[in-house]
Amino acid sequence: MEIGITTFAELTPDPRTREVISAQQRLHDLIEEMELADQVGLDVFGVGEHHRPDFAVSAPAVVLAGAATRTERLRLASAVTVLSSDDPVRVFQDFATVDLLSDGRAEIWAGRGSFVESFPLFGQDLDDYDELYAEKLDLLLAVRSSERVTWAGSGRHRAPIDNVGVYPRPVQDPLPVWVGVGGTPQSVVRAASLGLPLTIAIIGGQPERFAPLVQLYRDAAQRAGQPADLPIAINTHGFVAPSAEQAVATFYGPYAAAMSRLGRERGWPPMSPEQFDALRSPRGSLVIGAPEQVAEKILFHHELFGHDRHLMHLTVGTMPHADVMQAVELLGTEVAPLVRDEVARRTASAPAPAKSDN
Repeated sequence: MEIGITTFAELTPDPRTREVISAQQRLHDLIEEMELADQVGLDVFGVGEHHRPDFAVSAPAVVLAGAATRTERLRLASAVTVLSSDDPVRVFQDFATVDLLSDGRAEIWAGRGSFVESFPLFGQDLDDYDELYAEKLDLLLAVRSSERVTWAGSGRHRAPIDNVGVYPRPVQDPLPVWVGVGGTPQSVVRAASLGLPLTIAIIGGQPERFAPLVQLYRDAAQRAGQPADLPIAINTHGFVAPSAEQAVATFYGPYAAAMSRLGRERGWPPMSPEQFDALRSPRGSLVIGAPEQVAEKILFHHELFGHDRHLMHLTVGTMPHADVMQAVELLGTEVAPLVRDEVARRTASAPAPAKSDN
């Protein structure tokens, strides 16, 4: 199994000091985190796109290009690219450039986004939310599949393209495009029908409730004639420290502040200690604790989903850079080996599929 990290590069007040670091410093810290993730053997690092004052990254491809020259094997992904409000041709060019700089390690995670600030910013109408995403994903895949592109679309959201070349071309052919979802069945079916890998963000409740979504994805892929083993990634909030007590002490304050702030925007109640304890219980969504506990929780998720990647969203709210660096190191040096070894053992001991008589 691949193990990785995602982040939105928060610019929120530190709950302990009330200080807010500059965007400049946060981006320098982020590159250090990505360098360390590469050095300790993690597989992938995803950087989100937001257009708000509380996040430092509005242009993931630019950050990933910077990381491409400072890393050697880490896969570099957007988490996610808000495709509905962007131009797919430009998205492809940006990530093809990252792919060239990284010698073939770039990935686009195409999503609709959990915030809507980018729509008025780039002149898009929220009433066209679903149609924009479907049409722009279609264009992105057309650009990915052919150097010279002819594409008509609906004529409502993007001018047609008539036999026009799109450059540069990436090292990877095709450039990986994953679909990032938060639980929308229609998006899952779309990804499966197109044969695209799927990333599911689990940010609350019990992970079991997402198992039907994974089964829906696999069933829809089979009906569409797509491969049965399309990759699946699970993305969870979490943190790792030398002890569970230290992990909770570092994570709870920033996490509770961030989720309560988001709750005020969306009508959720504030995060309580009791709710936090339920989320970090063995069957809750948070993956938090000492390395052995984090590995055990990831393996529990693997029993539910049989997924190929597990991604930990380490910084939900602002946390001290030193603590984040320690978490990155523990995730790579202690958690990842435990998970990979156990998944390999389970795979080796699994019974072989029954042979067909046909």
